[in-house]
Amino acid sequence: MDIWNYEGIVFTPKAEDWTTDCFWAPEVYEINGKFYMLHSSNWKVNPNNDLETFRIGVAVSDSPTGPFEELSDKPIFDPGYPIIDGNLLIEDGHIYLYYSRCCYKHAVESELASKLKAEGQYDEIEESWIYGVEIKPDFSGIIGEPVALLFPPYKLEDPQNWENRAAEHHEANRRWNEGSFIFKHGDTYYMMYSANYYAGPYYAVGYATSKNPLGPFQKAEENPILERNNDKGGEVYCTGHNMVLQEPDGSLYCVYHARTEKTDSITNKKRMVFIDK
Repeated sequence: MDIWNYEGIVFTPKAEDWTTDCFWAPEVYEINGKFYMLHSSNWKVNPNNDLETFRIGVAVSDSPTGPFEELSDKPIFDPGYPIIDGNLLIEDGHIYLYYSRCCYKHAVESELASKLKAEGQYDEIEESWIYGVEIKPDFSGIIGEPVALLFPPYKLEDPQNWENRAAEHHEANRRWNEGSFIFKHGDTYYMMYSANYYAGPYYAVGYATSKNPLGPFQKAEENPILERNNDKGGEVYCTGHNMVLQEPDGSLYCVYHARTEKTDSITNKKRMVFIDK
Protein backbone atom coordinates (compact mmCIF):
# COMPACT_ATOMS: atom_id res chain seq x y z
CA MET A 1 0.00 0.00 0.00
CA ASP A 2 1.30 3.45 -0.87
CA ILE A 3 1.93 5.73 2.09
CA TRP A 4 1.90 9.52 2.12
CA ASN A 5 4.59 11.10 4.29
CA TYR A 6 4.12 14.50 5.87
CA GLU A 7 7.13 16.64 4.94
CA GLY A 8 6.28 19.70 7.01
CA ILE A 9 6.18 23.34 5.95
CA VAL A 10 8.11 23.86 2.72
CA PHE A 11 7.71 27.63 2.28
CA THR A 12 7.85 30.27 5.00
CA PRO A 13 7.62 33.87 3.77
CA LYS A 14 10.09 36.42 5.05
CA ALA A 15 9.33 39.91 6.32
CA GLU A 16 11.14 41.49 3.37
CA ASP A 17 9.18 39.51 0.76
CA TRP A 18 6.59 41.19 -1.49
CA THR A 19 3.74 39.32 0.18
CA THR A 20 1.57 39.98 3.22
CA ASP A 21 -0.73 36.98 3.78
CA CYS A 22 -3.05 34.38 2.21
CA PHE A 23 -0.63 31.95 0.58
CA TRP A 24 -3.01 30.04 -1.66
CA ALA A 25 -3.15 27.48 -4.46
CA PRO A 26 0.51 26.36 -4.65
CA GLU A 27 1.66 24.43 -7.70
CA VAL A 28 5.21 23.10 -8.08
CA TYR A 29 7.02 22.51 -11.39
CA GLU A 30 10.44 21.00 -12.04
CA ILE A 31 12.41 22.97 -14.65
CA ASN A 32 16.06 22.13 -15.38
CA GLY A 33 16.62 20.53 -12.00
CA LYS A 34 15.04 23.37 -9.99
CA PHE A 35 11.59 23.35 -8.40
CA TYR A 36 9.38 26.40 -8.87
CA MET A 37 6.33 27.00 -6.70
CA LEU A 38 3.57 29.29 -7.95
CA HIS A 39 1.49 30.83 -5.19
CA SER A 40 -1.25 33.44 -4.85
CA SER A 41 -0.67 35.99 -2.10
CA ASN A 42 -1.73 39.49 -1.13
CA TRP A 43 0.72 42.16 -2.33
CA LYS A 44 2.13 44.83 -0.03
CA VAL A 45 1.60 47.44 -2.74
CA ASN A 46 -1.91 48.74 -2.00
CA PRO A 47 -2.30 52.47 -2.73
CA ASN A 48 -6.13 52.26 -2.85
CA ASN A 49 -6.52 50.28 0.39
CA ASP A 50 -8.24 47.45 -1.47
CA LEU A 51 -9.49 44.44 0.44
CA GLU A 52 -7.81 42.12 -2.07
CA THR A 53 -4.42 42.67 -3.69
CA PHE A 54 -3.69 39.10 -4.80
CA ARG A 55 -0.93 38.53 -7.31
CA ILE A 56 0.96 35.42 -8.37
CA GLY A 57 4.55 34.93 -7.35
CA VAL A 58 7.19 32.22 -7.67
CA ALA A 59 9.38 30.63 -5.03
CA VAL A 60 12.28 28.33 -5.92
CA SER A 61 14.07 25.39 -4.31
CA ASP A 62 16.54 22.65 -5.12
CA SER A 63 14.11 20.11 -3.66
CA PRO A 64 10.36 19.49 -4.00
CA THR A 65 10.15 19.53 -0.20
CA GLY A 66 11.89 22.90 0.06
CA PRO A 67 12.83 25.10 1.63
CA PHE A 68 11.42 27.45 -1.03
CA GLU A 69 12.43 31.10 -1.23
CA GLU A 70 10.94 33.92 -3.28
CA LEU A 71 12.56 34.20 -6.69
CA SER A 72 11.88 37.94 -6.89
CA ASP A 73 10.92 40.93 -4.75
CA LYS A 74 7.67 41.29 -6.70
CA PRO A 75 5.00 39.15 -8.34
CA ILE A 76 5.46 37.80 -11.87
CA PHE A 77 3.47 40.76 -13.22
CA ASP A 78 0.75 43.22 -12.26
CA PRO A 79 -2.39 43.07 -14.42
CA GLY A 80 -4.02 45.90 -12.43
CA TYR A 81 -6.52 43.64 -10.64
CA PRO A 82 -6.27 40.81 -8.09
CA ILE A 83 -5.46 37.33 -9.47
CA ILE A 84 -5.13 33.82 -8.00
CA ASP A 85 -4.84 30.14 -8.99
CA GLY A 86 -1.79 30.20 -11.24
CA ASN A 87 -0.82 27.17 -13.30
CA LEU A 88 1.67 26.59 -16.10
CA LEU A 89 1.94 24.90 -19.47
CA ILE A 90 5.54 24.34 -20.58
CA GLU A 91 5.85 23.48 -24.26
CA ASP A 92 8.52 23.81 -26.96
CA GLY A 93 10.55 26.37 -25.04
CA HIS A 94 7.50 28.47 -24.16
CA ILE A 95 5.92 28.90 -20.72
CA TYR A 96 2.25 29.87 -20.50
CA LEU A 97 0.70 31.13 -17.28
CA TYR A 98 -3.02 30.66 -16.60
CA TYR A 99 -4.74 32.47 -13.75
CA SER A 100 -8.10 33.54 -12.37
CA ARG A 101 -9.09 37.18 -12.17
CA CYS A 102 -10.77 37.59 -8.78
CA CYS A 103 -14.42 38.59 -8.54
CA TYR A 104 -13.46 41.58 -6.38
CA LYS A 105 -14.58 44.84 -8.05
CA HIS A 106 -15.33 43.00 -11.31
CA ALA A 107 -19.06 43.52 -11.85
CA VAL A 108 -20.23 42.14 -15.21
CA GLU A 109 -23.55 42.60 -17.00
CA SER A 110 -25.45 39.44 -17.95
CA GLU A 111 -28.99 38.19 -18.23
CA LEU A 112 -28.62 36.56 -14.81
CA ALA A 113 -27.40 39.81 -13.26
CA SER A 114 -30.40 41.65 -14.75
CA LYS A 115 -32.82 38.97 -13.53
CA LEU A 116 -31.50 38.94 -9.95
CA LYS A 117 -31.45 42.73 -9.83
CA ALA A 118 -35.08 42.86 -11.01
CA GLU A 119 -35.99 40.35 -8.28
CA GLY A 120 -34.34 42.57 -5.67
CA GLN A 121 -31.69 39.98 -4.82
CA TYR A 122 -28.45 41.73 -5.86
CA ASP A 123 -27.53 45.08 -7.34
CA GLU A 124 -24.72 43.50 -9.36
CA ILE A 125 -22.95 40.22 -10.05
CA GLU A 126 -19.16 40.12 -9.81
CA GLU A 127 -17.33 37.51 -11.86
CA SER A 128 -14.06 35.61 -11.88
CA TRP A 129 -12.56 34.93 -15.33
CA ILE A 130 -9.67 32.72 -16.45
CA TYR A 131 -6.85 34.32 -18.46
CA GLY A 132 -3.74 33.03 -20.18
CA VAL A 133 -0.48 34.73 -21.11
CA GLU A 134 3.01 33.69 -22.14
CA ILE A 135 5.68 34.51 -19.56
CA LYS A 136 9.42 34.92 -19.75
CA PRO A 137 11.48 31.79 -19.03
CA ASP A 138 13.02 33.41 -15.95
CA PHE A 139 9.56 34.35 -14.55
CA SER A 140 10.49 38.04 -14.68
CA GLY A 141 7.43 39.20 -16.62
CA ILE A 142 5.00 38.47 -19.44
CA ILE A 143 5.29 38.29 -23.23
CA GLY A 144 2.37 39.96 -24.96
CA GLU A 145 -0.95 40.68 -23.23
CA PRO A 146 -3.23 38.40 -21.18
CA VAL A 147 -6.14 36.82 -23.07
CA ALA A 148 -9.52 36.10 -21.47
CA LEU A 149 -10.15 32.40 -22.08
CA LEU A 150 -13.09 31.30 -19.91
CA PHE A 151 -15.93 33.26 -18.30
CA PRO A 152 -19.52 32.56 -17.16
CA PRO A 153 -22.29 32.62 -19.80
CA TYR A 154 -24.05 35.85 -20.74
CA LYS A 155 -27.43 34.26 -21.52
CA LEU A 156 -29.68 32.44 -19.06
CA GLU A 157 -30.50 29.76 -21.63
CA ASP A 158 -26.98 28.44 -22.08
CA PRO A 159 -25.56 24.89 -21.82
CA GLN A 160 -23.22 26.19 -19.11
CA ASN A 161 -25.92 27.68 -16.86
CA TRP A 162 -24.82 25.23 -14.13
CA GLU A 163 -22.29 27.99 -13.40
CA ASN A 164 -25.20 30.14 -12.14
CA ARG A 165 -26.18 27.87 -9.25
CA ALA A 166 -24.43 29.72 -6.41
CA ALA A 167 -25.89 33.08 -7.42
CA GLU A 168 -29.35 31.63 -8.13
CA HIS A 169 -29.39 30.05 -4.67
CA HIS A 170 -28.29 33.38 -3.16
CA GLU A 171 -24.97 32.09 -1.79
CA ALA A 172 -23.18 35.15 -3.16
CA ASN A 173 -23.56 37.93 -5.72
CA ARG A 174 -20.81 36.29 -7.73
CA ARG A 175 -20.09 33.81 -10.52
CA TRP A 176 -16.80 32.04 -10.96
CA ASN A 177 -14.57 30.48 -13.57
CA GLU A 178 -11.45 29.69 -11.54
CA GLY A 179 -8.94 27.05 -10.53
CA SER A 180 -7.81 26.21 -14.06
CA PHE A 181 -5.60 23.26 -14.90
CA ILE A 182 -4.37 22.75 -18.46
CA PHE A 183 -2.85 19.72 -20.15
CA LYS A 184 -2.37 18.51 -23.70
CA HIS A 185 -3.55 15.19 -25.08
CA GLY A 186 -2.82 14.49 -28.73
CA ASP A 187 -3.21 17.81 -30.52
CA THR A 188 -5.86 19.14 -28.12
CA TYR A 189 -5.44 21.37 -25.08
CA TYR A 190 -7.79 20.56 -22.20
CA MET A 191 -8.51 23.24 -19.61
CA MET A 192 -10.29 22.09 -16.47
CA TYR A 193 -11.89 24.74 -14.29
CA SER A 194 -14.21 25.20 -11.33
CA ALA A 195 -17.41 27.21 -11.04
CA ASN A 196 -19.73 28.35 -8.23
CA TYR A 197 -18.89 29.19 -4.60
CA TYR A 198 -15.87 27.24 -3.32
CA ALA A 199 -17.49 26.65 0.10
CA GLY A 200 -20.97 25.80 -1.16
CA PRO A 201 -22.60 22.57 -2.33
CA TYR A 202 -22.63 23.60 -6.01
CA TYR A 203 -18.86 23.96 -6.48
CA ALA A 204 -18.08 21.72 -9.46
CA VAL A 205 -15.62 21.09 -12.28
CA GLY A 206 -16.02 21.51 -16.03
CA TYR A 207 -13.58 21.51 -18.91
CA ALA A 208 -12.98 23.25 -22.22
CA THR A 209 -10.84 22.40 -25.25
CA SER A 210 -8.76 24.26 -27.82
CA LYS A 211 -6.23 23.62 -30.56
CA ASN A 212 -4.04 26.46 -29.28
CA PRO A 213 -2.62 27.15 -25.80
CA LEU A 214 -4.18 30.64 -25.71
CA GLY A 215 -7.51 29.62 -27.18
CA PRO A 216 -10.18 30.14 -28.14
CA PHE A 217 -11.56 27.44 -25.83
CA GLN A 218 -14.91 25.71 -26.21
CA LYS A 219 -16.64 24.49 -23.05
CA ALA A 220 -17.82 20.87 -23.10
CA GLU A 221 -21.53 20.20 -23.40
CA GLU A 222 -21.37 17.49 -20.71
CA ASN A 223 -20.19 19.93 -18.02
CA PRO A 224 -20.00 19.65 -15.08
CA ILE A 225 -18.00 16.44 -15.08
CA LEU A 226 -17.28 16.42 -11.32
CA GLU A 227 -19.92 17.54 -8.81
CA ARG A 228 -21.67 16.72 -5.54
CA ASN A 229 -23.33 13.39 -4.83
CA ASN A 230 -24.88 14.15 -1.43
CA ASP A 231 -28.13 14.97 -3.21
CA LYS A 232 -28.14 11.44 -4.68
CA GLY A 233 -27.46 9.37 -1.56
CA GLY A 234 -23.74 10.10 -1.24
CA GLU A 235 -21.96 12.33 1.26
CA VAL A 236 -19.56 14.42 -0.85
CA TYR A 237 -20.11 18.01 -1.99
CA CYS A 238 -18.13 21.15 -2.77
CA THR A 239 -15.94 19.39 -5.36
CA GLY A 240 -13.45 21.63 -7.12
CA HIS A 241 -10.05 23.13 -7.96
CA ASN A 242 -8.66 19.98 -9.46
CA MET A 243 -5.64 18.79 -11.37
CA VAL A 244 -4.98 15.70 -13.48
CA LEU A 245 -2.12 13.32 -12.71
CA GLN A 246 -0.90 10.88 -15.36
CA GLU A 247 0.79 7.68 -14.23
CA PRO A 248 3.59 6.09 -16.29
CA ASP A 249 1.13 3.47 -17.56
CA GLY A 250 -1.09 6.20 -18.99
CA SER A 251 -3.75 6.08 -16.27
CA LEU A 252 -5.29 9.45 -15.42
CA TYR A 253 -6.27 10.53 -11.92
CA CYS A 254 -8.25 13.60 -10.89
CA VAL A 255 -7.03 15.24 -7.67
CA TYR A 256 -9.41 17.75 -6.09
CA HIS A 257 -10.78 19.07 -2.83
CA ALA A 258 -14.26 18.51 -1.45
CA ARG A 259 -16.24 18.46 1.76
CA THR A 260 -18.14 15.55 3.27
CA GLU A 261 -21.09 15.36 5.60
CA LYS A 262 -19.05 13.11 7.93
CA THR A 263 -16.24 15.65 8.38
CA ASP A 264 -18.49 18.72 8.60
CA SER A 265 -19.69 20.34 11.77
CA ILE A 266 -21.52 23.58 12.37
CA THR A 267 -18.30 25.36 13.32
CA ASN A 268 -15.72 23.47 11.26
CA LYS A 269 -16.23 22.51 7.62
CA LYS A 270 -13.05 20.82 6.45
CA ARG A 271 -11.86 20.55 2.90
CA MET A 272 -10.51 17.08 2.19
CA VAL A 273 -8.26 15.82 -0.63
CA PHE A 274 -9.74 13.25 -3.03
CA ILE A 275 -8.15 11.24 -5.84
CA ASP A 276 -10.36 9.51 -8.40
CA LYS A 277 -9.41 7.58 -11.52
